[in-house]
Amino acid sequence: MYLNKAILIGNLTRDPELKAIPSGNKVCTFSIATNRTYKDSNGVRQEKTDYHNIVVWGKTAENVATYMKKGSQILVEGRMETRSWDDAATNTKKYRTEIIADTVQFGSKNSGGGSSSPSATAAPASKKEEELDTIEYPEEQINVEDIPF
Repeated sequence: MYLNKAILIGNLTRDPELKAIPSGNKVCTFSIATNRTYKDSNGVRQEKTDYHNIVVWGKTAENVATYMKKGSQILVEGRMETRSWDDAATNTKKYRTEIIADTVQFGSKNSGGGSSSPSATAAPASKKEEELDTIEYPEEQINVEDIPF
């Protein structure tokens, strides 16, 4: 059995781009950023951001383009796919890995640029709320032999 499944929660890094292909189907492309914090070997807290390219089709594509804006929070569920093409300008083969979304869920209206309500420009979250979003990993090293699978 094989499994190709991706589930991401992040914020849009740019406004979605909606296009129609010759058959009339709609396709929307956008990218999201996901963050994680961890402590390095010296105990210093580090933050890493990853960027993911997303492709959505059909009615879902239209909804994303209508309601989501740069900074909006979104949950994307789909599969990973890598496509390749030959770049004539540089005479090299290019690759792009994308998440082909099956379903999306919009985040709260207060989480970014997707809302025009005054609450979208509210003061930053309190320190207590920020702490809830971070995962504190154990400081000791994990022994591979202790993993049950």
